[in-house]
Amino acid sequence: MKVTGFTFIRNAVANDYPIKEAILSVLPLCDEFIVALGDSTDETSELVKSINPEKIRTIDTIWDETLKEGGRVFAAETDKALAEVSRDADWLIYIQGDEAIHEDYLPIIKMEMEAELNNKKVEALLLKYKHFYGSYDYVAESRRWYRREVRILRNTPGIHSYKDAQGFRTNDKKLNVKLIDAYVYHYGWVKPPAGLQGKVRNFNKYYQTEDWIEQNYPVQKAFDMRNADRLIHFTGTHPKVLQKRIDAANWKFEDDLTKQTPKMNFRRLMLQKIEDFTGLRLFEYRNYKIVK
Repeated sequence: MKVTGFTFIRNAVANDYPIKEAILSVLPLCDEFIVALGDSTDETSELVKSINPEKIRTIDTIWDETLKEGGRVFAAETDKALAEVSRDADWLIYIQGDEAIHEDYLPIIKMEMEAELNNKKVEALLLKYKHFYGSYDYVAESRRWYRREVRILRNTPGIHSYKDAQGFRTNDKKLNVKLIDAYVYHYGWVKPPAGLQGKVRNFNKYYQTEDWIEQNYPVQKAFDMRNADRLIHFTGTHPKVLQKRIDAANWKFEDDLTKQTPKMNFRRLMLQKIEDFTGLRLFEYRNYKIVK
């Protein structure tokens, strides 16, 4: 069984994305790893090329920032990396620059890839998510945050990144997937309040015009932490590859963020209560079909 990993990245150092940790978290599962290196203005290229030259292959790309509709530039960059994977790879592992997979889940993922290797009905494996917010001590848990996403793909013709690179399709058709008991840890929102404001403004430039950003996200002294809807304390462990970063950069908030009143409208509040009581997420967007 041959496994190829792939991702895209640009200006990871300037934007404090844990791209090195992201790649290292899945590298033990991969025979090779492809990185689409965007036209960065910092040391991202040097950082990525220093990780594991024997396994990692990079390609230089230039981002088309005119692709603002729905963040399509992210999908375009993902597809550039996807186009470079080995044709003889059986499975593909996709990780974004602000994600990581805990080492405890690697044996589960490998077992599932081996179990479904010859089952062509399963086109991908669906992983669960933990979205960290504000600091490494809090997890955002509400309808606002997607619960699952495809990160393991069968290497078949026609696979392409969809919309803003949140998921994949084959010739524009939803993938048939198997939900497995493994989590992706998402760290894109782990920043102090001032940093979160900068993230929102920077992130939206790939979706919106400068005028729209200034109107909707003007520069402010503080970020409204209630935007997460609901936060809970994280009581588990982080991936070992993240521990050095966490030890060096974690911070504490004076107030307990779990006790802040969420900013939910009536409809979202009612749907959240239904989910809390029944475990069902009504009207959930799914860019996949669970078949097993």
